[in-house]
Amino acid sequence: MLILAAVLAIFVYGVIAAMLGTILPGLSERFHLTPNQNGVIAFAQALGLMIASLAVGPLIDNEGKKIGLIIGLALIALALVSLPKAGGYGSIIALLFMLGLGGGVVVTGANALVSDVGEAHRGTALNLVNLFFGLGGMATPFIAANLLKRDLVKLCYAAGMFAVIALAVQWAAPIPGPTGVQSFVLADAGAVLGKPILLLCGLLLFLYVSCEVGIWNWLAQHLIAQGIPESRALNVLSLGFALGLLVGRVAVSPILITVPPATVTLVSAVAMALTSYLALKARDVKTAWILVFMAGLAMAPVFPTTLAIVGDAFPRMTGTAIGFAITCGWLGLAVSSRIIGAIAGGDPKRLKKALLVIPAFSVVMIAINLAILSALHK
Repeated sequence: MLILAAVLAIFVYGVIAAMLGTILPGLSERFHLTPNQNGVIAFAQALGLMIASLAVGPLIDNEGKKIGLIIGLALIALALVSLPKAGGYGSIIALLFMLGLGGGVVVTGANALVSDVGEAHRGTALNLVNLFFGLGGMATPFIAANLLKRDLVKLCYAAGMFAVIALAVQWAAPIPGPTGVQSFVLADAGAVLGKPILLLCGLLLFLYVSCEVGIWNWLAQHLIAQGIPESRALNVLSLGFALGLLVGRVAVSPILITVPPATVTLVSAVAMALTSYLALKARDVKTAWILVFMAGLAMAPVFPTTLAIVGDAFPRMTGTAIGFAITCGWLGLAVSSRIIGAIAGGDPKRLKKALLVIPAFSVVMIAINLAILSALHK
């Protein structure tokens, strides 16, 4: 039941992670939004994610993960059912901020829960559960393109229904309360947050999330600007990138039983730099699908495996440490979206140049991974 609760929460987060990139083309057409305005909308969601992830760590360490998951899923459901009624640019910003708040609470609480339940093999457990993030991310653009015919209202209500179902499961699940062993102690927070290994993992997630969310939010618009029809562009996002994330997390789970997590993230960073660069060069649907799928495979292990490194390094105040690392990731979401939107400006055709941020950040990730390996061996 605990694993089911975590799986459903992660699945819902995957659904909303792909939501913005799926609905932005429709919102842009409906409200005449520019890429720069789209970047501000993505920043609002990122700001909500950052605030929630940082604040919820002490809450779940002291009050338990159940209350955090319930609050987060309630915020997600409320934002989704309200989004179709948005009256313009300002209300979209407010609702995406609320969606970010809920998502930040859910992803921190769910990963902290899995970190506790799968303590013996954290890397494997976190990758297996987070494959449902990929499944949720694949479902959103696929359903939007093939079943709901890009109907924004129906898509938001369907996603809201998933959030309500997940909320009911969290309510019923016997999620244990705080034991006191991992409780948040303000006097110890500075020592925890100042450890080099946590700062390095936070920086790695900052760069990684910048890359991943750059694809979620902007890939479909980039492909459309290259002349690919919207429905096919959404299928490349769902059956290419999201499927790659899903398959990659299944494939890497047995590998993590014998291979150190930091080695896995290093190999992933190298593969990310190569595949993301080549994917941006693709001009036809088939080539784009293959390369975007490979980019998904490369990216798949990084987020959950980095959280496994954090969980192993911080047996006390685990929620606080994981929340801090995830918050660094959401900061990357905010920064990359603003950079990509600013470079593209008002011209969607410039997204190809703007998205070179992704392979550039991947190269920096290689250096950070080497620093993490060095820190772990001291």
